[in-house]
Amino acid sequence: ATHHIPAFVSKMMQPGIIILREGTDTSQGKAQLVSNINACQAVADVVRTTLGPRGMDKLIFDGRKVTISNDGATIMKLLEIAHPAAKTLVDISMSQDAEVGDGTTSVVLLAGEILKQVKPFVEEGVHPQIIIRTIRSASRLAVQRVKQLSVPYDISTEEGERMLLKCASTALNSKLIASHQDLFSPMIVQAVKGLDSAGRLDEIKTLVAIKKIPGGDVRQSFLVQGVAFKKTFSYAGFEQMTKKFTNPKILLLNVELELKAEKENAEVRIENPEEYQSIVDAEWKVIYDKLDACVDCGANIVLSKLPIGDLATQYFLDRGLFCAGRVEDGDMKRVARATGATTQTTTSGLYPEILGTCGKFEEKQVGDERFNVFEECRDRTTATMVLRGGSEQFIAESERSIHDALMVVRRCMKSRAVVAGGGAIEMEVAKYLHEHALTIEGKGQLIVAAFAKALEVVPRQLCDNAGFDSTDVLAALRRKHVVESGGTWYGVSIADGGVCDTFESGVWEPCDNKCNSLGAAAEAACLILSIDETVVNPKSQDPGAAGGGGPPMGQKPLSNMMGNAMDHVNASKGGSRSGNLGNGVSYMQGRGGG
Repeated sequence: ATHHIPAFVSKMMQPGIIILREGTDTSQGKAQLVSNINACQAVADVVRTTLGPRGMDKLIFDGRKVTISNDGATIMKLLEIAHPAAKTLVDISMSQDAEVGDGTTSVVLLAGEILKQVKPFVEEGVHPQIIIRTIRSASRLAVQRVKQLSVPYDISTEEGERMLLKCASTALNSKLIASHQDLFSPMIVQAVKGLDSAGRLDEIKTLVAIKKIPGGDVRQSFLVQGVAFKKTFSYAGFEQMTKKFTNPKILLLNVELELKAEKENAEVRIENPEEYQSIVDAEWKVIYDKLDACVDCGANIVLSKLPIGDLATQYFLDRGLFCAGRVEDGDMKRVARATGATTQTTTSGLYPEILGTCGKFEEKQVGDERFNVFEECRDRTTATMVLRGGSEQFIAESERSIHDALMVVRRCMKSRAVVAGGGAIEMEVAKYLHEHALTIEGKGQLIVAAFAKALEVVPRQLCDNAGFDSTDVLAALRRKHVVESGGTWYGVSIADGGVCDTFESGVWEPCDNKCNSLGAAAEAACLILSIDETVVNPKSQDPGAAGGGGPPMGQKPLSNMMGNAMDHVNASKGGSRSGNLGNGVSYMQGRGGG
């Protein structure tokens, strides 16, 4: 009976039950984990060079528009990464952007570096759960240490004001507009302080608007403590309107002030032609009643979300009012908040309490555009920043930079504690973790030490991006932090390629920024280490469905950096889609999906 055993064994090895659909690709085990780590490192390498004041920018062309950016989250979003595990890194950079605004590049770098440092343990067969457990505890200790080291301050004092300015400047340091910090930092702090005094910091995205006008010089950018929006589409008679008011009454409508048949598909039976005239008269009466109501309530300025037609424009002009139709929703909300007006959805029953007011209204020319500007408003929380600049891409990047700085200052207002940037806090936490690792017995010691080493990627990358010798600088930093007393805040000096006390130099970041990025990076690393199998289902076999037989039309692989990390994904897409950088794998989606 012995000769039956091989057949029986072979049957066991190849069961006749097919659970997964034909063409499904599964990868599991250690090789799968290492391949995911490689994929994440490739993603981290993309944004690696954008870190810090000497970071380079990336130009991304998606087939429609060109984006030039230094902002980690923007780059990650535009890369359209197709690798399932590497997408985790995109998510953490997004969460960092939403939560803190700045530090989106460093969070991706940290996650990539933590994975790189623990890769040898994975290859040697240490169980991923042990690694995950140790990384979690190390990140908890790191966050605690950052909180202990942070320096609290009081915003209401003059020193607190300076501190906010420094945080805003640090956020702008690594951006295109770094040389104009003296102009933008005070504007940003002023806008956020208005929100803080009213306790509305969380509404920063709706209450602080950023308007972009191409042309002119960056230095011509300005802040309006109030609301400003671009002149809307206007009809004949608009030019003769009064363009300047002091203490005007403002009426906000969500009503269409145009002459039109009230019901397009209404059917009216008439006996003789005279009756037709009465129908037309009724339509005119409806619009005139609406217009009379607007004028009678005492308003000087009428703004509507819906169109205000030529008849209404002429009517308001004759009575000395200013009107604008088709105002954007966000602008309407800001005007309502700033002036205290209430948006009305009907013109009947208007009473004085619904009208808003502001100190000054004027239509100003800014570059090629005209802007309606409301200043000296009752509610001082709203602000509008008008950005100028040479090219479209430059202004778009300025807007992203300002957004980051606004979020950082908001964070400072909330956390009211700062730490020094420039790699100083990372080196100090790394020193603390190295010391802590020596107290642990067993494998955990090596993993905590690896986590500590991973933190050194920030100062190292700052040096590399500025063209300094990172080995020398890191050695000097380690000496300062470990051997010498009082070296807590020593970080990389970008100016002369050595080390300096970055706290003294004014490179400050909110404490929450660092805590969030350490926590998020460790979380992402644990998530990727906990994946032990990837199942990629093939595309639908229906002839009508988007087939998996190769890339759709218009698809251009953007880049080709990931080697073999993505073979299993490509198998389901009809073979490898290599770019023109040599054989390998395109790991980013082009425009056509896929």
